[in-house]
Amino acid sequence: MFIAPCSLFNNNMDYPLYNQKAENIGEVDLPDKIFGLKMNDDLVHQIVTSQMSNKRQVIAHAKGRGEVRGGGKKPWKQKGTGRARHASIRSPIWKGGGVTFGPTKERNFKKKINKKMARKALFMVLSSKAKDKQLFVLDNIILENPKTKEMAAILKNLSTLMGNPDVKESGLRPKRRRKPTMLLVVPSMEDKVKRSANNLPNFSAMEARNLNPLEVLSYKYLILMKDSVDALSKTFNK
Repeated sequence: MFIAPCSLFNNNMDYPLYNQKAENIGEVDLPDKIFGLKMNDDLVHQIVTSQMSNKRQVIAHAKGRGEVRGGGKKPWKQKGTGRARHASIRSPIWKGGGVTFGPTKERNFKKKINKKMARKALFMVLSSKAKDKQLFVLDNIILENPKTKEMAAILKNLSTLMGNPDVKESGLRPKRRRKPTMLLVVPSMEDKVKRSANNLPNFSAMEARNLNPLEVLSYKYLILMKDSVDALSKTFNK
């Protein structure tokens, strides 16, 4: 009986490889354990909602009766005035007093995320992008200067691979060109790439080691550098 070597079980999928001019220059091997998983909507939803909760900043805060100003002295004596008894003007029933059961900064919306679940959800989202042809792999990006127009020219070339972004809408303008959102994933952030991507709308760049399901789903198209595939494997498949 023939037994296949272990290397045969590490299946890879052939995926088109492009240059910064949107020219197909060959194929790249994407590991199936990262880009070939079946989507689990419940798991992805749980991880994304947890990430959104962890990013939430508690801003609303109402002062209670122990935080508002004044009220150190009793407004009037307890008896003999014919009026109701009051101990402090900081009481919630007084104008300018504290708030009863108001929102406070002590609220905690943090949720625990298991590492294995987050990693599996990330692989599922990446697999979904590859399946829907919303993932583009580039061999390299060469910028002569850290200029926004150079990065914009590269994105304009890549937009030809994304189909027609025109969307029909009702109103005075029957057609409006809506720019697709794109996320560039690089193995390591270079200063030229960072500075040239800062001022571009609907576009962002980040390192492969910081990739997470929420960031991937926040953009329609994912532009992945060829070297970022190895960075993803080394970071999330330890």
